[in-house]
Amino acid sequence: MVARSPLARAGARFLRNRTALAGVALLVPALLLIGTYDWWLRWGPNNIDLLARNAPPSAQHWLGTDGVGRDVLARTLQGGRTSFAVASGSVLLSVAAGFLVGALAAFGGRGADAVAMRSVDLAMTLPPVIVLLVLASITGPGLWPTVAVIALLSWPVLARMIRARLLEVRERDFVQAARGMGAGLPHLLLRHGLPNTIDILVVYVTLQFANAILLEAGLSFLGLGIPPPAASWGNMMTAAQSTVVLEQFAWQWMTPGAALLLTVLAINFVGDGLRDAFDPRTGLQ
Repeated sequence: MVARSPLARAGARFLRNRTALAGVALLVPALLLIGTYDWWLRWGPNNIDLLARNAPPSAQHWLGTDGVGRDVLARTLQGGRTSFAVASGSVLLSVAAGFLVGALAAFGGRGADAVAMRSVDLAMTLPPVIVLLVLASITGPGLWPTVAVIALLSWPVLARMIRARLLEVRERDFVQAARGMGAGLPHLLLRHGLPNTIDILVVYVTLQFANAILLEAGLSFLGLGIPPPAASWGNMMTAAQSTVVLEQFAWQWMTPGAALLLTVLAINFVGDGLRDAFDPRTGLQ
């Protein structure tokens, strides 16, 4: 019998996880709808139908309209694009920063380790909600400021995990041999650091993606994220601050709220499945 690789065993464990597969079943259709809605949906996110302001769901507007006559379905799907764009950008930045800091701390010697870990400690001692609001108020609303703020708040946890893994990896014979042959820091990071932390990175990316979507929605709800008229699940739900909208036009805030809830749940299901799949303690098949 041919022994399967660790990646193949992780894939098999993931495919046996029903919760993770349910997350995939929710996430894939959502991504298809978000990515293709402008091909099949008549209304754009900022098209105004003055004859259908605050209209309930109908054959013309499947999920109704908002107070100025914009299609709620189109804006919800565009809000999904915005959320995924913000999450992708912030996760990419936080992964790059967290991996580099953690790897430099592990492979760079005592001085680099001390500087890197004190920076991580400082970042982790700051109250995240207050820092998030302060940074968002300084940078102002917008797509890229929101990406930067979320990324700056997210990298320290990953840096600690990467450092912990690579402190163990650097003592292995193949790393010691590479150092003895004169391998430099870039070679160690790319040839030995990255392959030995890929499981951490995959799980972190998945779970942090959901967290970034929630943070963007919260900032946009407070007026510090994506500004109108751009569609965002967070700024769409600000309509619920009005008692009239909350009680009489529930489709205007329930639709983006449901989209946010289901998307985050699906991503968390997939992330939990990946974490269990990459954890060798969940099975040795």
